Amino acid sequence: MSTRIPAEALRDFAAAILHVAGTTEADARAWAETLVWANLRGVDSHGVLRIPRYLELIGTGAINPRPAMAMRMQAGAIGLLEADQAPGPVAMNRTMDEAIGIARRLHLGWVVARDITHAGAVGHFALRAAEQGLVGLVMTASGPLMAWPGSAGAVVSTNPLAIAIPAGQRPPLLLDMSTAAVALGKVMAAKDAGTPIPEGWGVDAAGRPTTDPAAVATLLPMAGPKGAGLSLMIECLTSLAAGNPLISLALRGAGAKEGPRMNGLAIALDIAAFGDAGSFAGEVDALATALAAAPASGEGPLLLPGDRGGRVMARRLAEGISLPDGTWKRLAASAAGLGVALPPVQAG
Repeated sequence: MSTRIPAEALRDFAAAILHVAGTTEADARAWAETLVWANLRGVDSHGVLRIPRYLELIGTGAINPRPAMAMRMQAGAIGLLEADQAPGPVAMNRTMDEAIGIARRLHLGWVVARDITHAGAVGHFALRAAEQGLVGLVMTASGPLMAWPGSAGAVVSTNPLAIAIPAGQRPPLLLDMSTAAVALGKVMAAKDAGTPIPEGWGVDAAGRPTTDPAAVATLLPMAGPKGAGLSLMIECLTSLAAGNPLISLALRGAGAKEGPRMNGLAIALDIAAFGDAGSFAGEVDALATALAAAPASGEGPLLLPGDRGGRVMARRLAEGISLPDGTWKRLAASAAGLGVALPPVQAG
C-alpha cells in the first residue's frame, strides 16, 4: 500500500515541518524543494523519507537550522564557503550560486563548502547552473559508509557526483550518481517498503552479502576499485581542499564527534568562453538525437542521462507522488509531534 500526494501539497507539507523544526521559512522552502524534486524524478531514496532523520539531527545539534554561512576566501575563480552545519540543500544552493557568480566574471567558478550536512540529490544543484546556460558539476563527501575492495568494513563513502550540461531544444543532460553500487537512501527506501534488495548492494556486519535492507551494515562500491577510487578522489577535492578531512579522522578513530560531517564542491563553467554558446547547445541537441536514434536491443529509443528522471517527473506532476506506507507513517508521526497538519492524500 502507498499514499499519493500532489507534488505541491507535499512540498508545502515538507516545508511546514522543516520550518516548525527551526529553519527560516525561505530555507525550509528551499530544503523541501530539493527533497520533493528527488521524489518527482523517482529518486525516492533522497526525498521526503529523509525528513524524520533530519529532525533527529536538528534535535541533536548535528544540523544547524539557523546557520551563519559566509564566504571565507576567494582567490581568482576559487572560493571557500563556511556552511556552519547548514541543512545540506541550503548550503549547496548557496555554494552553486557563489560558483555561478564567479563564473559570470571569470568563466569558471570553483567553490568548496566546508561543514555542510546531507545534501540530498546533488543533481538538483548541478541543474541550477545548466538552467542558466552553464555547465554544472557537484560533489559531496562524508565519513565512511562504503567498503574498499578487500576491506572488512566501511573505509570510504558513497560520495556522489553530478554533471549537468546545458542543451538547446531539449532538457539539460544530467548525470547524477553515487560512487557506491547504490545510494544508502535506496536501502532505506526498500526497508520502508518492506522489499528485499538485490545482491551486490551491501553486506551485513559480518561482511556477508545480504538482500535484507535491515541487515545492511556497509555498502559496496560501484564497479569495485573504480567506485572506491572515485570516492577517494572526491574526498581529496572537497574535504582535504576545505581543510576538513573526514575519512582519515574516522579511520584513526577521531570520527565526526569532534567536528563537521560533510563537505561539498560546486563548479560552474561558462561554456561560452570556448566560443558560441548557442552552437554548443545545438551540438548537445544533435548528440542527444544521434544517441537516442542508435539501434536499441529492446523496445523504444535509448535513454540519455536525465531522460528517465524527466519522464518520471512528468508523470508524477500529473498523478501525484506515491509514498510507501512506512515512509508516510514516519512523516505523519513527525508532523504530529510538531503540530503540523497533514495534507490531503489518497490511497494508491
